[in-house]
Amino acid sequence: MQFRSDLAVEQVTAEHLPEGVHMKKRGKAFEITEILIDDDCYKNSLGKGKGKYITLESESLSRFSDLYEDMVNELADEIKPLIPDGEVFVAGLGNRDITSDAVGVKSAEKILATRHLQNELEKEDFLNSLRRVSTLSGGVMGQTGIETAELIKAVCSEIKPSAVIVIDALACSDISRLGTTIQISDSGISPGSGVSNARKELSSKNMGVPVIAIGVPTVVDMHTIVRSLTGIDIDDDLPNIMVTPKDIDRLTERASQLIAFGINLALQPKLTFDDVRGLF
Repeated sequence: MQFRSDLAVEQVTAEHLPEGVHMKKRGKAFEITEILIDDDCYKNSLGKGKGKYITLESESLSRFSDLYEDMVNELADEIKPLIPDGEVFVAGLGNRDITSDAVGVKSAEKILATRHLQNELEKEDFLNSLRRVSTLSGGVMGQTGIETAELIKAVCSEIKPSAVIVIDALACSDISRLGTTIQISDSGISPGSGVSNARKELSSKNMGVPVIAIGVPTVVDMHTIVRSLTGIDIDDDLPNIMVTPKDIDRLTERASQLIAFGINLALQPKLTFDDVRGLF
């Protein structure tokens, strides 16, 4: 019985950890689960290859929280160790015209781009102290005719960043994780894999630099809901639909802001939460 999901935490349980798969728990503002997979031998069975998968879980990301600043700082602290020194390229994946697929695009719009500022304002000490960051939201292949991986690789070959951060909407199998979960991974991502529309993989192997993937599950397919709630298998040939939260507009906006703020703090440690919030 298959459960379609982009989340590593839904493929592995603490009670049944395969050899070579490790799990740690931590967190304050979030409940954080870190899963480390030693090699690619479980890629077929778990759907996840070698790498680190960090899942941050909370109440709905669409709601205001008194712990918001702590959540942003904790997210930034989880991202920082994955990013090498040097220039970083941030890419927002997805389709801005489909609300449930717009998390990546909306997040990228809130990333502080500094690459051009340092070239233009060389005498500004503060600007020169910021990490060089560039950002792009290229749309989906149906809009551009270009594979996302091809577009990002072309940009990387020109600007030669030390790492790429990609942000995308994800799919989950547990409806309680819709809009309540953020996944960070250093193993890259295959855009569209959660909705059976996988494109070329974005990974360090293909890009030539580390690729950090960050996403929020915004959809779950109806077959997976039935399977997970009833244990009854569903014929894949039967019609299927994607289900998304009723407050998807608010979820997309607030989740993208949270992710962007966390990335900005991780990339620019000299900035404070108030600095980042005041920029957007």
